[in-house]
Amino acid sequence: MQDRGMLPSAARPPVVRVAGVGSGPEHRPGAHTRAGNAMNRTRAGLLSGAARAFAEHGVRRSTMQSIAAAAGVAKATLYNHFRTKDEVAAALLAVELDRLSALAASLPRDQALGALSDELGAHPVLRRLAVTEPEALTALLAVDSEQWAQLSSRLAAALQVDGDGAELVGRWLLGVVLQPGRSTTRHRLADRLAAALVAAPA
Repeated sequence: MQDRGMLPSAARPPVVRVAGVGSGPEHRPGAHTRAGNAMNRTRAGLLSGAARAFAEHGVRRSTMQSIAAAAGVAKATLYNHFRTKDEVAAALLAVELDRLSALAASLPRDQALGALSDELGAHPVLRRLAVTEPEALTALLAVDSEQWAQLSSRLAAALQVDGDGAELVGRWLLGVVLQPGRSTTRHRLADRLAAALVAAPA
């Protein structure tokens, strides 16, 4: 299987759900839906631009201006949605977690593990951080116990495995981020890991 980047490309922008604006009588039926869809598209485009900027420059060297430029919008448009670069990064991470959870849930367990390992192993931002900002990569992976529990819960639900299985998968995927290796090796290990996992009780 060919490696694919974790971050969405311009041709495949992330799906971001934003609540529709306004529902009072001053809004025509469907008007708030159109406005919400436009906001979704704008936000998705901004996050796609952020993905490109972070992959090209790294997180530390990216600026709100470079993110806006990568998204093809004025900086003021970016500030209408995000106040800081940290907010942009947090939103991009949330979108990616949603996308990866959906990917894992849509595939058989062995294929899901292989696909997740490919996404993380070829992640252009993670690879950039590993080379130029290892301290930022370490900080990104150093989640607290509550955050880890949330991630494990998402893995358990997506892969339909018990808590111990989700813990095992999570730690393996962290290893993939730090040392991705070859896709063929990752897929072979994914098959062995899938065979060892216990399905979650019904």
